Amino acid sequence: MSANKLSHIPKTIVLVGLMGAGKTCIGKRLAQRLGLPFVDADDEIEKAADCSIDDIFELYGEPAFRDGERRVITRLLNEPVHVLATGGGAFVNKETRRDIKETAISIWIRADIELLLSRTGRRANRPLLKNTDPRKKLETLIKERYPAYEQADIVIESGHESPDATVEQAMAGLEDLLLSTDPSMADSKR
Repeated sequence: MSANKLSHIPKTIVLVGLMGAGKTCIGKRLAQRLGLPFVDADDEIEKAADCSIDDIFELYGEPAFRDGERRVITRLLNEPVHVLATGGGAFVNKETRRDIKETAISIWIRADIELLLSRTGRRANRPLLKNTDPRKKLETLIKERYPAYEQADIVIESGHESPDATVEQAMAGLEDLLLSTDPSMADSKR
């Protein structure tokens, strides 16, 4: 599918899902395909706090991090249209989820636990996986967070295929969603 079929993206696209699902990787590629800026919410949180997410968790705790995350995402949703990768817990917050639903298009990137374990094991900067059994923690997060993620506008699967294949799923999902909400886009599809 070509990006010109999606020549007008009316809202920011927000990627949600568990850590390791590929939100940043897919988000960068999707933004490039759509000719939009890419923003990583975690990077913006670190800039706003002037310290790493690990440090925020360690110094202030998860509730303080979540509060900052909510405020940063609210600010980002008010910026010009872009592709936004969020942290795994962002969409679980009812206020954040409501704001995303009202102002953006959400895409849940879903991946199986084996893939999540493989990907998260490559990086040591996952505060929720420190000093715990990663599999058990991810299983708990799946139970807690999937009901929120299921409310996303679009659901795509991230697997062992190339990131470009996952981007194609996102493009197809966007096209389907936008055509269902704006039938006039069908003319541009021809």
